[in-house]
Amino acid sequence: MFCAFRSLTALTVICLSTSAVQAGPTFTDPDKADKDYAYQGEYIGTLQTDDGPKEIGLQIIALGKGKFDAVGYHGGLPGAGWDGIEKKHAKGELKDDVLVIENEGITCRVSNGEAVVSHEGDELGKLKKTERKSPTLGAEPPSGAVVLFDGKSAEAFEGGKVEEGLLAQGSTSKQKFGSHSIHIEFRLPYQPEDQGQARGNSGIYLQGRYEVQMLDSFGLEGEQNECGGIYTVAKPLVNMCLPPLTWQTYDIDYTAAEYGADGKIAKNPRITVKHNGVVIHDNLELPGGRNTTAAPVKAGPDKGPVYLQNHGNPVRYRNIWVVEKE
Repeated sequence: MFCAFRSLTALTVICLSTSAVQAGPTFTDPDKADKDYAYQGEYIGTLQTDDGPKEIGLQIIALGKGKFDAVGYHGGLPGAGWDGIEKKHAKGELKDDVLVIENEGITCRVSNGEAVVSHEGDELGKLKKTERKSPTLGAEPPSGAVVLFDGKSAEAFEGGKVEEGLLAQGSTSKQKFGSHSIHIEFRLPYQPEDQGQARGNSGIYLQGRYEVQMLDSFGLEGEQNECGGIYTVAKPLVNMCLPPLTWQTYDIDYTAAEYGADGKIAKNPRITVKHNGVVIHDNLELPGGRNTTAAPVKAGPDKGPVYLQNHGNPVRYRNIWVVEKE
């Protein structure tokens, strides 16, 4: 994880399985989560390196039964200082209530919200646990917005189900939309022993056609099938996925495809996505004439619904509203 701090050899990135088979427990309440949950999260601080003091971000990912992945970022956390280039991976294990992460002479000991980093016994510095929140969390719908869900009723959705004031996955809006902007807040479950597509999987489909993936890909590479990816089309510019059970936001601006009088596509759809306030797709052109994988609505000139995919994981949503474009 911290190899680059002293010019050590980089570790090989370990790719998680894309299996969708659920293997372990699922937690939807932080107060009922396992012991490992308290260690998982983001840490930030300054460490001494061969090149002087450097701001370092750290993401710790729980894998269940006291096992962890860790990713260190030069410059800060993704979307908040990281240089977008240099990051290092390592493994960790819980020992007597202290998470110990070790690699090539670098040791990181994590307890009580603090990560103490040392090299062969010499302390390099400390990283403090931080909890980032999206700047658009709780955003109020503007005048004229179509409010799809405000915590009171799922009447705007086919198959909509409300649990403790939150909308469950597997909901399709009754109203259909053309070009529009949408705000949605979502919470991914904590499934430490699961991997890949089995870990908090859902997605929001614009017009029922193009999916912006929702997945617990905290600390992963940020691929097209991970959180923020346009499924099978494009990976996000940066992986802005926060830890599971953290409320996150998508603010999406979608311009529908245009069709000519002959029924053929004249202009492809385009999309801009902000994930937790950070642009991860900037006016991206989507493939016209085809929808993304598993879309319930085929590509075409007609308006389409907002669809929240049911992939068997208890993903929850709140504060959903749409502003239609003329």
